[in-house]
Amino acid sequence: METIKPKKTLTEETYDILVNAICSGELPPGERLNQDEIAAKLNVSRQPVNSAISILKTNGLVADTGRRGVIVASLDTSLFKSIFEYRRVVEPFAVRLAGKRLPGNARAEADRILRLGEKAVVSGDVRALVDADMQFHQAIYGWSRNDVIVSSMQVNWHHIRRAMAQVLRDPPSQRQSWDDHARIVDALCMSEQDLAASIMEQHIVRAYEKMAKDFSDVS
Repeated sequence: METIKPKKTLTEETYDILVNAICSGELPPGERLNQDEIAAKLNVSRQPVNSAISILKTNGLVADTGRRGVIVASLDTSLFKSIFEYRRVVEPFAVRLAGKRLPGNARAEADRILRLGEKAVVSGDVRALVDADMQFHQAIYGWSRNDVIVSSMQVNWHHIRRAMAQVLRDPPSQRQSWDDHARIVDALCMSEQDLAASIMEQHIVRAYEKMAKDFSDVS
């Protein structure tokens, strides 16, 4: 029997829509957010839009520039470097824990996510691929059964999504990323935790190197 989920407020729904648009790149860095236009597009009043934007500011996803108003924050190279350094340590550890604590439905859950990602790779749908990528990594955190890992990764997950959207716009990176995911799952299901952890570390390093190159090319 499914539980009844509390209905989200208009502010929460507006925030989720804006976060998804920012993290997918639909609203790129530097894009001005006009509250009236957003309210009209979402068919809500200005109040939930203003409240949602205040939360986005707190989370570092938008910035108040004064004259230009509110814009989507630029990608912070030092922040992303710090996040990837943290992920390089934490995620292989999460994989090792997951390998020891896999739930009975792990293979079925992984296969479902892998199919979503494969479909997105074939179609070139970056937004769907980022969503599948998010589901994959969050599944690993969940399988680790370590609440500190789950909560600590959640803190910066929006920034991680922005980084992955940048990486996954590149078709070869899409293919490589999803092949890595499949290899990690196969290794976990064969109780080869060290191999799975090694693949995860390479996966994160490769993603950061792609991001660093993109930043370098722009600057």
